[in-house]
Amino acid sequence: MAEQKTTQGKTAAVAPKKGGGTENRSIGLGVRLTPIDDSDLPVVSNYTALNVSPGMAFIDFGFIEPGMLAALPRLVQQGSKLPENINCKLAVRVAMGYEALANLQQQLTQVLSSVQANNAGVAKK
Repeated sequence: MAEQKTTQGKTAAVAPKKGGGTENRSIGLGVRLTPIDDSDLPVVSNYTALNVSPGMAFIDFGFIEPGMLAALPRLVQQGSKLPENINCKLAVRVAMGYEALANLQQQLTQVLSSVQANNAGVAKK
């Protein structure tokens, strides 16, 4: 039997109020994501673009060749004209509702705060 890999995380839910309606209180739920095919393989991205439509946000993750990224500052220093367009590969497009986007923003804020705190601790040593 093949081993199933899972990713665990937490999500929030809106709690029902006594007497009907909902309350703005978060409840942590354990969520287990089970991959399908190769969906658990990481996708490398060094470029993102966000497009918004009513009720949904589309996040495009792309990859620009490192050689191209390294060449751009040299072109500026030489006074050369920058290309009008840069070809890169679309790695993945993710469509999310606004609530899921807000949850992603909270998670990213927590991660970046931890990274900044760790970097500040390393700099003090």
